[in-house]
This record gives sequence, C-alpha cells and structure tokens, in this order.
Amino acid sequence: MKIFDLMSEGGHEQLTYWSEPEFGYRGVIAIHDTTLGPALGGTRFWSYQDDREATVDALRLSRGMTYKAAITGLNLGGGKSVIWGDNKSANREIIFRAHGRAVDSLGGRYITAEDVGTSPEDMEHVAMETEHVVGLLGGSGDPSPVTAYGVYQGIKASVAHRYGDDALVDRHVAVQGLGHVGYYLSRYLASEGAKLTVTDIDEEAVQRAVDEFGATYVGPNAIYEVDADVFAPCALGGVVNDATLEQFSFDIIAGAANNVLGESAVHGAALEEKGILYAPDYVINAGGLVSVYGELSGWDAAQAKTKTEEIYQVLMSIYEVAENEGIGTHTAADRVAEHRIFEARRIE
Repeated sequence: MKIFDLMSEGGHEQLTYWSEPEFGYRGVIAIHDTTLGPALGGTRFWSYQDDREATVDALRLSRGMTYKAAITGLNLGGGKSVIWGDNKSANREIIFRAHGRAVDSLGGRYITAEDVGTSPEDMEHVAMETEHVVGLLGGSGDPSPVTAYGVYQGIKASVAHRYGDDALVDRHVAVQGLGHVGYYLSRYLASEGAKLTVTDIDEEAVQRAVDEFGATYVGPNAIYEVDADVFAPCALGGVVNDATLEQFSFDIIAGAANNVLGESAVHGAALEEKGILYAPDYVINAGGLVSVYGELSGWDAAQAKTKTEEIYQVLMSIYEVAENEGIGTHTAADRVAEHRIFEARRIE
C-alpha cells in the first residue's frame, strides 16, 4: 500500500494510525483539509477486509467532509476516522476510550462524532479521553433526524428542478436502507403523501416501515429495478455502479448514503447520459454535519433546522451551475465547494 500516493491523490494533509491490540482497537484517522477550520467528521466502526480498505474508506470519507462543510458554508475542515473491527463488540468502553486517546493526540486538529456503527453513548466513552468530540448525550445527540430532514429538503429541491414543483404527493420514492436516517426520511416522505417502496436486510426495520408508512417491500437487489420517480440510497455507498446502472429507471437519485457513485467521474457521467438527476451526496446529507456544528457553536435545535433547510437552495444553485456550464451535478458541486476553499486561502 503506497500511503503517500493515496494521500496525494486526494490532497490529504494527515493520516494517523493508532493501535492498542490488548483492547482490540485498530483506528485510522484521516484529515483532508483544514483551510476553513478544524477537521470534523464521525467515527465509523466497520469490519473491513484489510488495512488498505480501512484506509481508503477513511480517506474518501474525510475528503467528502471537507466538501460538505465548504458547500454548506460551515467554518470546518474535513476529517474522518474508522475503527476496524466488529461493531457488535461488547467491549465498547475500552475500544472507544482507546479511540479517544487517538483523537486527543491530534490536539484539536480533528473533532469526531458518531457515524455508521457508533452512537452517542460511544461518544461519551470517547469524551472520557478527549474534549474533541461532539454528538454527546445532552448535546446534539443523534444527528440522524437532522440528516434525514436535510435529505427530505434535498429531495423536494430535486423534484422541483425536475418536475417544476416540489410537491411529493403521489411521488414514488424507493428507499434503500431503513436505519436511523432512512427511517426518519421515510416518515417525512410519507407525511407528505409520497408512495414508498423500501428495502433493508433488517426484517424488523422493514416491517416497521410497512406498518407505519404503508410502504411496499422489495428484496435488497430488487430495489434497483423499481419504477420510481426517486431513488434514495440510505445505506452504504457505491450503489451507482456498472452493474446497477443498467437497471435504473429513476428520474432522480437523492439519498443519505456517502460516496453513492462507485467511480465519481465515470458513474456521474453515466447518470447524465441516462438523464437521471443526481443530488451530490455530500450536499444532500449535510444535515448531520450541521447538527454537530451547531453543538460546537451553541445553536439550539431550531437554528440547526433552519440552517439545514438551506440544503434546498444549495442544491438548486448547483443544478443551475450544472445546466449553465454543461457539466454534471457532481462536478458542479465540487467546483462550488473548491471555490469557497480557494477564496479562504486567498484571505489567509
């Protein structure tokens, strides 16, 4: 694994490995860019195949956090950490206290929070070892409801751009993944009269959506073939790829998952060719970052919600740039984010 090549490809500043094998802790912290402020990004706990996969995931996710903060107007840089192991482990306190020591070693350049496989309770253990953590119990807590609200606003913006108005009544949305964000998103969509088709590997989560929202269930692989207006991926990334693209009949892809495009340049262009409007993932799912930024800034819940609503207009602006410049929406989003970072560097 050529670490410096991997870092150079994405323009990363720092990559930290921390191991406490006696406690079963193996962690990777990636800091992408701190031009706009300290790097903030959650901790993902996942059973990776090897250290390369863990490293690449941390690098990709941290870069996304830089762009997410920049495009939503937050004074933060981008970082991310991953813990390589079994996220069902019962030894959570010792693992997350070890992670807290790793975070603390960076002296405030990186601030962590929860992510896939972690919780506010886990962050309380991190906080025993460092002050550089948000999303605590009694603080902003679980960011999932705010993330879901932002995705909901982003779907409305995408529907408005594609169809001329943002009403969701009788719009058909295929939701992939019914974890915290997928569940709350489904609730928002159902409350406005959207028709839902859902999938998840968790049977209880599926049944809950069927019972509460009148959703229709399909198997995990069948979700790509659903004839829906909107596809909302809310599980792990890479779901827009060579194998799935041929199955799509959606008009819009707009969901909470990170790194939705298997290969950004290749599959972003492929969506354009198929006439599918893509809401760039790091824009539409920025509500969670807004939530924890609000905790750092002393915002109340209403302020965080108001800031999250701006995702609607941010996406509309990106769609306008994409149309005016004849580029894909993923490229337009990158340009808008990079421009803000560039301007900040000029001020410095």
